[in-house]
Amino acid sequence: MAIKRNEFAPLTVDEVTSHIDGLLRVDPILASLRVRGEIVEFKRHTSGHVYFTLGGLRSRLAAVLFRSDAASVATWPQKGDEVLVEGRIAVYPDRGLYQLYARKLYPIGKGAQARAKAEMEHRLAEEGLFDSRLKRALPLYPEKIVVVTSPTGAAVQDVIKIASGRFPRCALVLSPCLVQGLEAPASIVRALSLAAAVEDAEAILLVRGGGSREDLNPFDDEQVVRAVRQSPLPLLTGLGHEVDRTLCDLAADASAPTPSAAVERLLPDRRALEHQAHQVEARLRSALSRRLDRSRSAVDDLGRRSEMALRRNTIQPLSERLDESSGRLGRASRVLLDNKGRDINALAGRLQTLSPLAPLARGYAACSDEAGRPLFRFAELREGMALHLRFFDGKGLARLESVEPVAPFAIKEE
Repeated sequence: MAIKRNEFAPLTVDEVTSHIDGLLRVDPILASLRVRGEIVEFKRHTSGHVYFTLGGLRSRLAAVLFRSDAASVATWPQKGDEVLVEGRIAVYPDRGLYQLYARKLYPIGKGAQARAKAEMEHRLAEEGLFDSRLKRALPLYPEKIVVVTSPTGAAVQDVIKIASGRFPRCALVLSPCLVQGLEAPASIVRALSLAAAVEDAEAILLVRGGGSREDLNPFDDEQVVRAVRQSPLPLLTGLGHEVDRTLCDLAADASAPTPSAAVERLLPDRRALEHQAHQVEARLRSALSRRLDRSRSAVDDLGRRSEMALRRNTIQPLSERLDESSGRLGRASRVLLDNKGRDINALAGRLQTLSPLAPLARGYAACSDEAGRPLFRFAELREGMALHLRFFDGKGLARLESVEPVAPFAIKEE
């Protein structure tokens, strides 16, 4: 703020300091900036405030991290560590010095990052965030899951491709977020909160594609780790890095090395289910056949015994026993056949539900291009192209007059 004064009147020290501070506060760069440098001095005061100095090639910058912000920083900073500091430049009026008022502190060097992760892992483990007793079972046959990832990354495409081939009846809902950079932790926390609110969702997939170890730093952020553990839905991570595990992997209910592996762990394989159903049906038929064979053998044995008893002039008693045994056998056979018939009908119903023709019977249609290739995505459409439509009881030929994209945030796979 400019000082109104007579040009010949002297300024007080306080006025000069106040004027300089006002100029710094309105400067768009200095009011909110990020500074990269090496810690050359570091002191944690008994008040809880942290005072440190950042060094460059030719200059130094004094900085302070107040107790309220310092509480979220682990005890990893040391002299010589390279860090990135978020904050603002302002004047400390008591000494007339400008300094960096820090809000957040991030390690950049590998040594500092490793110490920060190790200290945070120990602290969170002491709190019980990684306790195996907190792990929840994943749903066996989920019909709706939420995918938390970047909407433009390769991970979401991998998830869609594998899920559609593996268990197409499961609907996928995308909760988009940033997966790298300084803004990523807050973005991931927001996306997890939105994912937990999705109606009828049964699980959450937190995934990102491969990259360098530094790209996974957001998944070692304390707020992200706590959000993963506090998720009301079972959460599975697939963070695309097979060597190092993140703290989110430790806090999640289950983890996989890649997004593809995470989908395969969460969703059952439709083909395997169909094969299993066929095997169960075959075993039931075989068991029923053996039961019938044993029943026939028992009847034959009774017949022979009856014939022998008849020869011994005991026709009436044996006839009564034979009738009684035949009645029990008939009732038991009918009960057995009824039970097995219901089992086979139930299996047939499950097979019908999993059949790729089931959606067509419900009124849907399969769409393919002129060459007969199935069309799955909007990007494959173009105006004027011929479409082959396959219905449950027939097929038709149509021509596409116009195309229009829709919001990609909710994906329903049938």
